[in-house]
Amino acid sequence: MTLVQNFPFFSIIIAMFSGIISCTLSGKRARNVSLAVIVVTTAMSAAVFWFCMRTGESYTYMMGHFPAPWGNEIRAGVLEGLTAAVFGIVMLLSVLGGMDHTAADVEGTKLNLFYVMIDLMLSSLLALIYTNDLFTAYVFVEINTIAGCGLIMIRQKGRSLSAAIRYMIMSQLGSGLFLIGLSMLYDVTGHLLMSPAKAAVAAIEAAGSYEIPMLVILAVISVGLAIKSGLYPFHYWIPDTYGYATPTASAVLSGLVSKGYIFLLIKIFYRVLGRENVVASRIVNVLFVFGLAGMLMGSLHAILEKDTRRMIAYSSVAQIGYIYVGIGLGTEAGMVAAVFHMFTHSATKALLFISAVGLYEVSGDKKDYKSLRGAGYRNPLAGIGFSVGALSMVGFPMLAGFISKLLFATSALQSPNKMIVTLIGLAVSTTLNAIYFLRLVITLYSREGDRETRGAKERSAVRKSSWKLRLAVVCFIFLNLVLGLKSQPIVQAIADGLLMFE
Repeated sequence: MTLVQNFPFFSIIIAMFSGIISCTLSGKRARNVSLAVIVVTTAMSAAVFWFCMRTGESYTYMMGHFPAPWGNEIRAGVLEGLTAAVFGIVMLLSVLGGMDHTAADVEGTKLNLFYVMIDLMLSSLLALIYTNDLFTAYVFVEINTIAGCGLIMIRQKGRSLSAAIRYMIMSQLGSGLFLIGLSMLYDVTGHLLMSPAKAAVAAIEAAGSYEIPMLVILAVISVGLAIKSGLYPFHYWIPDTYGYATPTASAVLSGLVSKGYIFLLIKIFYRVLGRENVVASRIVNVLFVFGLAGMLMGSLHAILEKDTRRMIAYSSVAQIGYIYVGIGLGTEAGMVAAVFHMFTHSATKALLFISAVGLYEVSGDKKDYKSLRGAGYRNPLAGIGFSVGALSMVGFPMLAGFISKLLFATSALQSPNKMIVTLIGLAVSTTLNAIYFLRLVITLYSREGDRETRGAKERSAVRKSSWKLRLAVVCFIFLNLVLGLKSQPIVQAIADGLLMFE
């Protein structure tokens, strides 16, 4: 085994232990440790991706020399390495871009705890990506939930505390259903490692036994992870959670956490239950319907919102719906579109939240979208960053969002029974996206405003965004352009990675 093949295990352990160590450090040192760990683990993930692309194979890493079915395993392939690298880049830029506001929003004595939560979040996301063991996945799902609650409530303000409570309640409901599904699966198959469990499921399907229990297992696991990822109608925790957390927390939670759960669901579909069995069970039709509803209802709620943060949060409901529509199509092309849109949404939503910080700085720190009138002139880079993110979500050519919608449209053509509904849903949702995002962009570059708003802007006009925020915005824009202009190799890598899953 080469050194690179050990990187998935090392990256998870390094991130976890950095969180433990940061408990004893000052806020500044904990921040520096987190940044260093994110850089190192992202480089490791990129190396794993390069290694698997070069060899054309996935591999498993046995922990503790205990073979299946008792041991614990890590599995790495093209898709795992690519996903971990993208998540690492987004987390690094989110932490960097919101660093100054984190220091201002979080009490000094608790600043190190914020970065402890970031480290634990990184470790849990990497574990969800790489693990080949279902119980280990559940453990890190819970760690992810706890870290998410910590990131939300660390501001210790009324709305952030209520948002954290709502997040915890819904997350525990999802975790409970997920655990019930895993317990039933273990009872039926006798395995928790994904590969032996898939072989047992295949034998059960061939024998024609346990049809109802297997359907219940599939449904319970799917609903549990759908709740945790914010699929409509389980989305009501999202607006407050994303809207009232710190900018870094909002970017990480909206861009990465929900995608980690969706990635785990895709792994279970492929690596445990079998994609053909999932499609045959018709559960994908349920995910498709709720995904379609989320695409439309999330956009409608965003149109009605005045608070910019909550507007962006409701947009996430719509974008999560897109991902589930891709999964619900039940085809390889639909799954590729869903995974690519995970990357698109991760990069773009984090860009929107971080760019919005620069716009608030020159608008009297007001969050109502009308208060941002003319902010694009007073902070040009933040205005450009927000505009790029908004246009990407609408589906403007050359940007990542355009490729996502193109992939969804072409994958719909391969699913005749759902083609018309999917294309109509895409058209309507894109129109609704354009209404609220272009309204915001137009507001940013409109010079007129009422006297009170102008006064607030004049008082804040001398404030400039830090170099960290500017660097993060530039890198996010570049990442979006890479996903849009160099999409073909990425799409091919996703397709190859999904084939390795099977």
